[in-house]
Amino acid sequence: MSIDRKSTAKVDYLKEIEKQIQKRWAENKTFEVDSLPPGSPDPKKEKFFCTFPYPYMNGRLHLGHTFTISKFATGYERLKGKRCLFPFGLHCTGMPIKACADKLKREMADFGFPPKFPEKVEKEESKQMKSKIAAKTGGLEYQWQIMQSIGLSDEEIRKFAEADYWLHYFPPLAKSDLQSMGLKVDWRRSFITTHVNPYYDSFVRWHFWTLKDGGNIKFGKRYTIFSPKDGQPCMDHDRQTGEGVAPQEYTGIKMKICEPFKGKLSALSGKNVFLLAATLRPETMYGQTNCWVQPDIKYIAFETNIENEIYISTRRGARNMSYQGFTPKEGVVNILLELTGQDIMGIPLDAPLTHHKVVYTLPMLTIKEDKDSTVLLNLKAFRQKYGITDEMVLPYEPIPIIRVPGYGDLCAVKACDDLKIKSQNDKDLLVEAKELTYKKAFYEGTIIVGEYAGHKVQDVKKLVQKKMLDSGEARIYMEPERKVISRSADECVVALCDQCYLYTHRSCSDEIQTTHLIDNEKPLTCAYAEETRRNFEATLDWIQEHACSWSYGLGTRLPWDEQYLIESLSDSTIYNAYYTVAHLLQEGSFDGSAGGPLGIRAEQITREVWDYVFFKDAPFPKTDISMDKLNDLFAE
Repeated sequence: MSIDRKSTAKVDYLKEIEKQIQKRWAENKTFEVDSLPPGSPDPKKEKFFCTFPYPYMNGRLHLGHTFTISKFATGYERLKGKRCLFPFGLHCTGMPIKACADKLKREMADFGFPPKFPEKVEKEESKQMKSKIAAKTGGLEYQWQIMQSIGLSDEEIRKFAEADYWLHYFPPLAKSDLQSMGLKVDWRRSFITTHVNPYYDSFVRWHFWTLKDGGNIKFGKRYTIFSPKDGQPCMDHDRQTGEGVAPQEYTGIKMKICEPFKGKLSALSGKNVFLLAATLRPETMYGQTNCWVQPDIKYIAFETNIENEIYISTRRGARNMSYQGFTPKEGVVNILLELTGQDIMGIPLDAPLTHHKVVYTLPMLTIKEDKDSTVLLNLKAFRQKYGITDEMVLPYEPIPIIRVPGYGDLCAVKACDDLKIKSQNDKDLLVEAKELTYKKAFYEGTIIVGEYAGHKVQDVKKLVQKKMLDSGEARIYMEPERKVISRSADECVVALCDQCYLYTHRSCSDEIQTTHLIDNEKPLTCAYAEETRRNFEATLDWIQEHACSWSYGLGTRLPWDEQYLIESLSDSTIYNAYYTVAHLLQEGSFDGSAGGPLGIRAEQITREVWDYVFFKDAPFPKTDISMDKLNDLFAE
């Protein structure tokens, strides 16, 4: 049975009205807004400056952009009589465009032009298919196929093997789509990033010189995803799996094995031997009752860079540590003893912070070998099987350390009771309990033991970590958030590599001041919602000492060391300031090739010129740009 398609006459009529109005907007330059000259009759009229995170130009805009509130927020504020400005830039900095262009080159080299791909494509790991790339490509194997899927011919696709072609192809399409959506944008102020646009390139260089002169950029060792096989950092474009994965920080708690040693461990008698347990929550060590190990997993004892100090971990954990300064020689693990979990079961440990004089290693069968050091912090036939005696576990009393509203002093116990958890085999329920208690305790809990009693848990985490690091009871340990495999089929580690990084936390007072900005009790910037405030806090934790340079991709060269590029987040922090002058420097041309109404060339804009434009007290620069033109820029 066929279904007659309904007439689209009404929709077509409305679309035609849209086109007519949008044409009128363009002809009348309705949304082009300039600063008011001195002496204007209404200089204090209320203003509204609307921005939108500029989209990345490795393809057409996606449907999600149709839901942006910005498109009607500007119109609404205009109806209220405000002077409204809505500029819209386009982002091209970073690795994705360069990586896609290089893929096309490789595919033509490997499979000819047009490429003849193998008929049967081997399936990738499910985790990879869940990645952001797979979601965007629909599971297509080759970059050429992805380009074909958006309607491009083979001859057109060939041009995309040059990265710069992307920068000229997609931005005009983005502008056309946004105009069709009816965005009330001042298109004179639009631009693209990277060295292709010499004006924005100059602006970013000035930004970084300013940061460096202010002591906000340092050079040194940074934790980076690293491929030992390739001998270099493994960025997103170099990964088979693990796109977007970053280093995850743990506190490695050093738990000293008490002598006398027995069994295989007797070979290490007279040494300081530690189990190194990785945790995200060092403040919970006050409540430690035991240490979990997996009986069947293989462990190793290895030499460290601290004299007469030996750590026990998995090979995978030790490999990570060897690139983070834990071993005498980078990347080399000197194995002193091979063990199984059973060999270290039931041994007494001297653990920091807990009030127990001794805790013991106990079996947990759900520990995975591919995560951190595979030693975790925390039954009649089960105990007998692994040689666990009564003195190791009895009498067992949970230690109250955190008070949580609605859960009391033993949050985990109440959660287990509420969910009717009977054993460690109730995996799904345990995950649910962990998610619940972790968030509740961290964000709402109050420490009730130790020197920080009475303080919020989230406020003392770093303080407890610092105390343990300073006393030698712990070490910082990093590993990838998830498994990362390089294109050379190497499992990546986290290594300390030389990089430029943003030095954001110069002192405790700075950190307190920054945190005060998002304090909902006395906010300088109100976050309105608790979730928003937490996101700000998480971002502040994540961005401190953020690496701001890399060696692959598109962008602006680091002005004092041009072998490095400024990474894509770092060149995108103050671009809203550039909107204010973009129309005077490069009106109407995304890449600045047509110049602007002031006739200023990019090479004329020195650091001193930018200082004069954006810093109120900066002196007039030594330049051949006229004072009138500079004052026009300053006025904007």
